[in-house]
Amino acid sequence: MAEQSVASLLLAAAMRDRQAFLALIAVPDMNETVIGFHAHQCIEKALKAVLTHADVAFRRTHDIAELLDLLHDVGRTAPPFADSLEELNPYAIEARYGLVEPAGLDRKATSRMVEGVIAWAEKQLAMPA
Repeated sequence: MAEQSVASLLLAAAMRDRQAFLALIAVPDMNETVIGFHAHQCIEKALKAVLTHADVAFRRTHDIAELLDLLHDVGRTAPPFADSLEELNPYAIEARYGLVEPAGLDRKATSRMVEGVIAWAEKQLAMPA
């Protein structure tokens, strides 16, 4: 069995969160904080997969804006929806623990972001580091 790279493992983890996200958005009365958490996790892990593939060190963080800044700093192509992705940051910790109640998660728009970032990450990992 071939050993997977850390970047591939992170992308696989992002895909699992994508799967959870897709299942949850199909439930009409599902709480938005749960949906937003999995969207955030999917995007966070996809960004970390690309950074790892590019051999860019990053600290332990859930901050999508920080990860995007690192990508920019090393000259990597930004993912789709880069200007909107950090809107998911509150779902990582604050909403997950009930510290804030973000309102108005647009499931369709969030789905487009998740799908776009996953497709972008897959392309990035297919390219040489």
